[in-house]
Amino acid sequence: MKTGRSLQTKSKELSAIQLIVIFYMSALIVSTLLLLLPWGHRPNASISFIDALFTSASAISVTGLSVISINDTFNNFGIFLLCVILQLGGLGVMSLSTFLWIVVGKKVGLRERQLIMIDQNQSNLSGLVHLAKRILIMMFSIEILGGIILTIAYMDYYDTFAAALKHGLFSSISATTNAGFDITNASLIPFENDYFIQSIIMFLIIFGAIGFPVIIEFYEFLLNLRVKKKFHFTLFTKLTTTTFIIVTILGAIIIYLLDMDHFFKDKDWHESFFYSLFHSVTTKSAGLATTDINQFTATNQLFLAILMFIGGSPSSASGGIRTTTFAIALLAVFFYARGKGSIKVFKRELNTDDVFKSFIVITTGALLCLSSIIILSISEKGTMMMIIFEVASAFGTNGLSMGLTPSLTTFGKLVIILLMFIGRVGIITCLLLLRGKGSKETFHYPKEKVIIG
Repeated sequence: MKTGRSLQTKSKELSAIQLIVIFYMSALIVSTLLLLLPWGHRPNASISFIDALFTSASAISVTGLSVISINDTFNNFGIFLLCVILQLGGLGVMSLSTFLWIVVGKKVGLRERQLIMIDQNQSNLSGLVHLAKRILIMMFSIEILGGIILTIAYMDYYDTFAAALKHGLFSSISATTNAGFDITNASLIPFENDYFIQSIIMFLIIFGAIGFPVIIEFYEFLLNLRVKKKFHFTLFTKLTTTTFIIVTILGAIIIYLLDMDHFFKDKDWHESFFYSLFHSVTTKSAGLATTDINQFTATNQLFLAILMFIGGSPSSASGGIRTTTFAIALLAVFFYARGKGSIKVFKRELNTDDVFKSFIVITTGALLCLSSIIILSISEKGTMMMIIFEVASAFGTNGLSMGLTPSLTTFGKLVIILLMFIGRVGIITCLLLLRGKGSKETFHYPKEKVIIG
């Protein structure tokens, strides 16, 4: 009894940020142990602890980088376990926990609501349980619908319905959660000329990357449209959707332009269009590819790394600095250059604290990636471009790779695991974890200007 009470007291003393990190670390350990179970392995296949830890971290963070062949290592039960872990990572630990609390009839209290708020990157406590339930229902519905459509499409590629169903459901879960894992050993290259399958996969990727609050707002907009009731989108939805669309379209155009005299030189217009668009979409966080990334020029590979560093939207299955962070930073530079003291967009004025946070996230993310590139350039035997690409992919929880992942040293794997974990949990959450409870300032020194730039 005394031990139970002391544990309860300690848990209350922990901040919500610390509990979230503990939950994710616990999920990582449990997932690693599950992947080590021999019942989930193919005959004569085995996996080391570090490789199981890496695969688990990649699944929990929905990254998709893999040091092993998923299809050659795991049997159907092992692949099922991996799908469960992908759901845990894509939906968020707290969203699934909320669903379990509701099922067993447990009341979701203030403490649990704080955890959901942090896990889903929300700014207030109102409507969080309803949000978590909606996220679960919409995510599962889209995955099932996508799985059915892909299963029908895969009937042309696989001999049996069971094989088509297995690949269809896995592809749907992998794309929707933005995980990027595949069981073909060739990502989506076998379907590089099947534009229907690519279109479905892109839709699923966008659904997982654009942000759950955005999807829910669009759903509410459609409901209000039916009853001819006015609906106002939030600034977050307007900003993140606009940025997402612009980055995706510009990304596709630039991908084409950078390789128009190389990779796209002998391609028809429809081939160039789908190759460019798909890889612009997949860099948001999905990590699936319709061609070998090594076929692109080094300049294009660097540009893809930049897109992965930006990532997808907040409160989604994506990693990176997030689209809104990128948009706010660009707006800040633009308005400062025009001599404005505030940032006004969509007839709203941005909070100064949000602008400050955006530059902190970008600076911290850049320093983290730069440090990792320097460290891995010493410990690993890949080219500098391969290392830059790997780091950006891990931080953006993407999964695209130029082939460095399988040859990583144990130390290199640990560095990538750390990057994937930070990318999934978020830089702000990690910084708040380091900051602790903090304390109010009791005094101030005289202010003095310094020379900038």
